[in-house]
Amino acid sequence: MVSFDHREPGTDPADWTPFLRSVPSLPVRLDGVAAVVVVAPHPDDETLGAGGLIASAADAGVPVHVLLVTRGEGSHPDSPTTSPERLRVIRDAEFRAALAALAPAASATVLDVPDGGLREHPDVLRAALTGRVGPVDGPVLVVAPWRGDGHRDHRIAGEVAADVVAGTPGAELLEYPIWAWHWDDPSDPAAPWDRARSLALSSAVLDRKRAALDAYPSQTRPLSPAPGDEAIVDARHAAHHLRPTEWFFAVSAVQSSRSRESFDAHYERKPEGWDFEGSWYERRKRAVTLAALPRERYRSALELGCATGVLTAALTERADAVLGTDIAAAPLERARLRAPAARFVQAELPSEWPDGRWDLVVVSEVGYYLSPADLDATIDRVLGSLDDDGVLVACHWRHPDDDAVTSGDAVDARIAERWPRPALVRHVEEDFVLSVFPGPAVVSVATTEGLTP
Repeated sequence: MVSFDHREPGTDPADWTPFLRSVPSLPVRLDGVAAVVVVAPHPDDETLGAGGLIASAADAGVPVHVLLVTRGEGSHPDSPTTSPERLRVIRDAEFRAALAALAPAASATVLDVPDGGLREHPDVLRAALTGRVGPVDGPVLVVAPWRGDGHRDHRIAGEVAADVVAGTPGAELLEYPIWAWHWDDPSDPAAPWDRARSLALSSAVLDRKRAALDAYPSQTRPLSPAPGDEAIVDARHAAHHLRPTEWFFAVSAVQSSRSRESFDAHYERKPEGWDFEGSWYERRKRAVTLAALPRERYRSALELGCATGVLTAALTERADAVLGTDIAAAPLERARLRAPAARFVQAELPSEWPDGRWDLVVVSEVGYYLSPADLDATIDRVLGSLDDDGVLVACHWRHPDDDAVTSGDAVDARIAERWPRPALVRHVEEDFVLSVFPGPAVVSVATTEGLTP
């Protein structure tokens, strides 16, 4: 996650001008689009990032709907003059005035997720976005924050949007930057400008965007002279968004799983892969994973993406037979030395699936490297080879990973959506999410022990 302070001057808007002149980009096309759905984590994101697109789409007769995730009550956490409750009311009214300035015919839904809390409530946005894009007869353009923008709500909103679009035929995703203009460096940009899309704004549309931003005085002007009441979007930052061109990043409609070659290159650089043994985070997470297993002993365990075999070695103490698989050959050499009681095979998911039946399958830190189609196929493979009294244990990192195809939260949600029974265990914390999904014959530990009535 990028660290920045909006109160700092940040990158001068003028510094972006020569860079933007040199960026090769394709134009944003609205012809043939049946509907535009804009995801705004906070009131004003829709205006800053896509106000011109909203106005242009409305002018072209394309229906526009804005999903406002939060009411933005957390914008001034140190304010001595107002409260989050008061800001909820103020920013809600500002949002409606801004949307009316951009496109009076546009509609909106307010999801009322707590400001800063989208990571704890991603399914609220997922359900709303799925319900909005699924029934549309024709191509839908979804517009959401760029996942690398540096704000947690922006990242989660972008991840959820990417996940929904990937599973919706005919949907396309464009991502808009907000805070990246402030912290990124045009001489060495982190944003994916190789995927740039541009939308030229007429002077009339730009005037409407400016009027919409003026409808947010709680963000563009200080609430008072007191510290903590500073403007969030001052004139310098607003200049990034009031250019005659809006910029977006296209997302490929076809996502591929991370390649074998990329893992081979990783292990060539770092033979041990990740610090599985030395890191307290890894050791603690491994202990939580093992503690979550509802049975003391298993007949046959399968670990997908076993890497160098640290967790595999621990599983050999809980199962009669253990098979570890990994896409790369190099880590398996170390795994065989570390866990001699286990078997190991090199296999690419989901096509190279091992033969056998399992009463324990572990998918740890590998699901988000799979494309949505490959993840679905892997879930189906697990369901087809899991004994009735078996469980699937899925554990995934919740922070950004530049090499990942999707997020840990999206993987956990997708497994839960496709699994025929509710999770037996679901452990969620700041850094990772762990779920245990049961077969049809699995009962609780207390029931197994005869402790329940």
